[in-house]
Amino acid sequence: MKILVIFILSILICKPVLSEQSDDYFHIGKMVSYDKKFTLYFKTRENAILARGEEFNYITDYPQDLYLYDNNLKKDFPLISYEWFPKKAKLFLDNYDFPVFPEDFAYYLLEDNNTLIMVSANKNISKNLKFNIQKRELKSEEVGGKLSFIISSYAKNCGYAGLDKKFECNLFKPLISTNLIN
Repeated sequence: MKILVIFILSILICKPVLSEQSDDYFHIGKMVSYDKKFTLYFKTRENAILARGEEFNYITDYPQDLYLYDNNLKKDFPLISYEWFPKKAKLFLDNYDFPVFPEDFAYYLLEDNNTLIMVSANKNISKNLKFNIQKRELKSEEVGGKLSFIISSYAKNCGYAGLDKKFECNLFKPLISTNLIN
């Protein structure tokens, strides 16, 4: 996990190279679901937030929340917002005593179009989180699951979809906030 965080941080430090090829590695700002029924995107909040940091307090001028845009209804809904997320995430992040923002994570949408795996992208958080979109439920992601993270910006899921199927691996690009790059 620490290697993944170091890798993502090194990518963020190398902004010029990343800005040219960022679409190859990340969905930046928005991601369309596999079935094209909804789009996940980050929306900037109007108010600044004063937060306690690991080494010093800081002000986040334009924090971003994760929204879901329903392509059929043509409406958007807040999915993961600062109003509830830090308190709920704190229940799972035992060893991390500082506030977390929705934009602090890279979001991997799994093929079920319902599960988001959240990996910390810029803070020293040792656990991954799992969010059920339909139930609006946040949980801690257990390490021994079907999804294995490799040392890159991709997530890899390998296996057999059924007894009559071939072994295959799927790679997933994460959704990240533009604030992680800036």
